[in-house]
Amino acid sequence: MSRDHVQSAERPTDDGAAPPGDAEAPFLDLLARGATADAYEQPVLRARAEGRPAERIAALEHAKLLALRVRAELEGRRRREAELSALFETAHDLAGLRDVDAVLQAIVQRARSLLGTDVAYLSLNDPARGDTYMRVTEGSVAARFQQLRLGMGEGLGGLVAQTARPYVTDDYFRDERFRHTTTIDAGVRDEGLVAILGVPLMLGPHVIGVLFAADRRARVFEREQIALLGSFAALAAAAIDTANLLTETRSALADLEHANEIIKDRSGVIERASDVHDRLAELVLRGGGVHDVAAAVSEVLDGTVEFTEADAAPADALEASRAEGHAVPHRDGWIAAVTAGGELLGALVLRGHPGLDPVDQRTLERAAMVTSLLLLARRSAAEAEQRVRGELLDDLLDARDRDPRLLRERAARLRADLDATHVVLAARLDTAAPDADQEADARRRLWSAASHLAATRQGLAAARDGGTVLLLPLAPGDTATDLARRTARHLGTAVHEPVTVGASAPVAHPAADPDAVVAGYEEGRRCLDALRLLGRAGDGAAAEDFGFLGLLLAGDRDIGGFVERTIGQVVAYDARRGTDLVRTLDAYFACGMSPARTKDALHVHVNTVAQRLERVGRLLGDDWQSPARALEVQLALRLHRLAGPAQS
Repeated sequence: MSRDHVQSAERPTDDGAAPPGDAEAPFLDLLARGATADAYEQPVLRARAEGRPAERIAALEHAKLLALRVRAELEGRRRREAELSALFETAHDLAGLRDVDAVLQAIVQRARSLLGTDVAYLSLNDPARGDTYMRVTEGSVAARFQQLRLGMGEGLGGLVAQTARPYVTDDYFRDERFRHTTTIDAGVRDEGLVAILGVPLMLGPHVIGVLFAADRRARVFEREQIALLGSFAALAAAAIDTANLLTETRSALADLEHANEIIKDRSGVIERASDVHDRLAELVLRGGGVHDVAAAVSEVLDGTVEFTEADAAPADALEASRAEGHAVPHRDGWIAAVTAGGELLGALVLRGHPGLDPVDQRTLERAAMVTSLLLLARRSAAEAEQRVRGELLDDLLDARDRDPRLLRERAARLRADLDATHVVLAARLDTAAPDADQEADARRRLWSAASHLAATRQGLAAARDGGTVLLLPLAPGDTATDLARRTARHLGTAVHEPVTVGASAPVAHPAADPDAVVAGYEEGRRCLDALRLLGRAGDGAAAEDFGFLGLLLAGDRDIGGFVERTIGQVVAYDARRGTDLVRTLDAYFACGMSPARTKDALHVHVNTVAQRLERVGRLLGDDWQSPARALEVQLALRLHRLAGPAQS
């Protein structure tokens, strides 16, 4: 579209209004030309400069937003098409496999290109030497790095190979989750790598190698990128598996006359495996869940596949599949255990298909593997945040020499504000478990519930001393007692068991004063123990709820607060009115609570004593002379005398 045409399209009609639909015209031209995002501002700016009516400018703004949304959608579709195209091309290379090294090199090249990393590389396990070695690299410039061998469990790659789980680090040399060695660190340093993502190459339940994507700068890999690299890893594993199959086939050609039939059969296996990989890879790229995997495999196998929890699947068949590492027949179908690291996560159950050839059986097994990876990814995301919150709270309680600035930065990444007022809460289950395993499971459930509560309240939680400790913000107008009681009810409901919670006094600035957090935790534990001794299991309380016992429970011995809560109104009344209610109370208790003896001690009429005591009753409440209240009042009077000059 020419500039004259664009300008004429923007020209208003005779009555000053723009023709219908003419606001979209310049943006359609920009979309057609594939213009940059900045160019979409020009029609609006031009209209403003020409003094067009507000309605015209508003229409252009609306059209601009619509056009930008269309542009973003087109960009996203082009990116997804590029990813799927690369997977399809790789699957095509796999189907026509002749040189496994060429296929692996293509996989690594495409992974590096699509993830936009500086380096991509693939390592394979060496069963004879018990380690893993570099097989293919792309973008590498350091010879020592290209010749690295990693022992099982050494470095990030060794950890992936050992655990069969993806690992990612945004700063390799500062990550302590895996074992660093001098040799590996030297090679990584030569290459200049900082951020590394590694995913396992799996053949059935076995890890045969690791596929990596790495950058020479700090970087956070998104979930979609991890899933994409996992898809390439699955194709790489299939390429190696296929190469092994072809090797066996070529060896058989020398001895068997029907070599052509074997090759055709193997080609069919490859094509069917590629189709399954394409379907599962597309699901992972779209962010599908376990039920989406089951639905896709149902179409491929022409049966009904469902994911079930472990306790809902037939126990004998499930255990057999878990032990063998393969799908096993059961009644009119098959069962494939969904496992990870020895943990049973569930099962894929195929119904209405009693006979499976080896290819379909392998399809069901690989679907179970993809299902386990999806479940672990979902769990890992939740557990990672819980673990980080627990580590930060542990640092506040244990490593009190931490830099407050770093504590604040770590808290900010978790949406927590350690400069706000918080309360430290100690929580513990009050139901005795019949054995150690059930007790450990109950504690894990309590920690999980507390971690979820901390995440939703922008607080922190950690397992500690057989229970759980929480650091939660205190809302304006709220009290430590109210927060403790709500927390006890919330956790008790979550774990279906009574949970007792003791709270500290408010802590003003946890990041700047970790010692106050430590003292608050000890105070909360003392309150928790007091609740249990008083038979108030399943309740929540703070030191201020225990009267004079709160002086013993509180970490800061808030004597002034106790005196204020107990006789503060009487002291204030004397100060305002110039009366002697405090002195009268002292004399009353000193004379054994006898008004007659009290009037002699004060040298006043007995009616004066009665009137003063009546006033005290109105200020403190009718039960002020009950044994428990009287004891608190006497203690408060003594502390009040000690805090100031004696009254005559």
